[in-house]
Amino acid sequence: MNETIETMLNHKSIRKFEKGHTIPEATITAILEAGQSAATSHFIQAYSIIRVKDRSKVEGIAELSQNLHIKDAAAFFVFCADMKRLEYASRKHHVAFDYDSLENTIATIVDVALVAQNVMTAAESLGYGGCYIGGVRNAPFEISEKLELPDKVLPIFGLTLGEPVEGQEVKPRLPLSAIVHEDRYDETKYDNLLQQYDEVLNEYYATRTNNKKDATWTKPIASFFSAKKRVHMRDFFEKKGFTLK
Repeated sequence: MNETIETMLNHKSIRKFEKGHTIPEATITAILEAGQSAATSHFIQAYSIIRVKDRSKVEGIAELSQNLHIKDAAAFFVFCADMKRLEYASRKHHVAFDYDSLENTIATIVDVALVAQNVMTAAESLGYGGCYIGGVRNAPFEISEKLELPDKVLPIFGLTLGEPVEGQEVKPRLPLSAIVHEDRYDETKYDNLLQQYDEVLNEYYATRTNNKKDATWTKPIASFFSAKKRVHMRDFFEKKGFTLK
């Protein structure tokens, strides 16, 4: 085991930060540069990161995303799938920009996820904590307007960073046996594994330091997937020039 693996294994979402704490600019730069070192499909680097410093914009996005803890973070970023810069690269060489495909949409979103995970890991290695904010997709039109995002630039999620004040324990993940298959996909193991995992999660929720509750994993998952979510995103994707077809 080494420090990198220990940092990754100790990941937890942090939603409470030391108020008034700031992150040095040199540290922010180092964290973002570490993020850039992530793998990228065909070296397209199809992402942009909007660092939101304007307090009115921070507070507005906190309200729109329904994540008020954004206001207390030392730094807040919005991670975007970005094909605008690729359009400029094509224009430089007078080549038609044929980007409108599901494959390209997948590639840009994967790029965003990879760079954001690098940013989080780098920040946590320095003692900071943070939380991904999928809630930016609750109001993508309004948030895009606030950040003046052009066509071909799509906000995927936000990320808060700051000095943690929470002492929450690490939430147990699914057992490795549930997600790793050998040579073939084996769904026959799920009934037993999910029952065991429900018991593990129930114990975690009942005994953790903050926000104790009686809950499992499968019940909220079943509830979450019982209805469609953020159906406005399909229209938003298309208006921004991305395709799901």
